[in-house]
Amino acid sequence: MDITVQELKQKMDAKEDFIFIDVREAHEFADFNLGAKLMPLGTVPTSIEDLMEHQEKEIVIHCRSGARSGQAQAYLQQFGFSNVRNLTGGVLAWIDAYGR
Repeated sequence: MDITVQELKQKMDAKEDFIFIDVREAHEFADFNLGAKLMPLGTVPTSIEDLMEHQEKEIVIHCRSGARSGQAQAYLQQFGFSNVRNLTGGVLAWIDAYGR
């Protein structure tokens, strides 16, 4: 299941409770971030244990364009995470909609 930047902004503005993960690399995160927890895609497999306590919670994952976060979404779903959402268009879509 995907989420649009507009839906994400509404969640953030409403201070909804969800897990927010950025799967880009550290240098991309340092350049611009949306306030998510940094978890580069290559570290997702070793971070599964840390995420298990949130298995039933909504998780929103994003990257630059949506490709890497889609991979992370599929990976988490293999481990039983049922409410994982991929930010459509990633940071690029956010910047198009709201700027930096």
